[in-house]
Amino acid sequence: MKKYFYIVLSVVTVFLTSCGSVKNVAYLQNSDVVDFSNSEYLYDAHIMPKDVLTITVNTVNPEASAPYNLIVRPTLNNPSSTITTSGGALQTYLVDNDGKIDFPVLGSLQVGGLSKSECEKMIHDKLLPYMNEEENPVVIVRMSNYKISVLGEVTRPGVFTVSNEKINILEALAQAGDLTIYGVRDHVKLIRESSTGKKTVVTINLNDAELINSPYYYLQQNDIVYVEPNKVKARNSGVGTSTSLWFTGTSILISLTSLLYTILRK
Repeated sequence: MKKYFYIVLSVVTVFLTSCGSVKNVAYLQNSDVVDFSNSEYLYDAHIMPKDVLTITVNTVNPEASAPYNLIVRPTLNNPSSTITTSGGALQTYLVDNDGKIDFPVLGSLQVGGLSKSECEKMIHDKLLPYMNEEENPVVIVRMSNYKISVLGEVTRPGVFTVSNEKINILEALAQAGDLTIYGVRDHVKLIRESSTGKKTVVTINLNDAELINSPYYYLQQNDIVYVEPNKVKARNSGVGTSTSLWFTGTSILISLTSLLYTILRK
């Protein structure tokens, strides 16, 4: 009986230890040996199909820029298609699948694939022939619907709007409340759609500091970050109620074994 008691106790101990062990928790573990020279660049988002753009034109004479700053009122059918300003609501522009928008006076403009600064310069140059020489138009382009999604084993999964059009994966996870204790840190999945509609799924290792040099360190608009559950969470989720019954039965078995061992030893 003493032999059986130690066998049961050893099995339970090994099981509980394996469940409670923690591996690969810290982010960027090898940062002291990674060369970050490849990360010396400033990220600039590029315009993609289905982006919603806000474009404003400012000139010395407000009347000169008025034709390019259309003011509309939100409708009941589409109240979110405009952005409210002090003078009303400023028209927004939805980039079509070919990367084009229809802009006042200038007509169809190819903006897909351009950065914000490139788009501003392109519109600025096209406006010059329509204005007097003393006018120096200032064009401001903003992406109104820049957002990313974080789901899976994080504290607060959801869709997050990025106001400054720049966010890295660590910032995105921070907005989602960081990973839970069940999140797999070395196998985070990133789902990305290109400007042509091609979808790709890549695996990101948060433990590896090489992540900072990765082209996936900065997130693009509409990226989806998915954190997989570890084996403990998957096991508990799959077994459900039977897990509690198993633990209860194991506890009873240990108690009975301990009792029998105590009785037989006397």
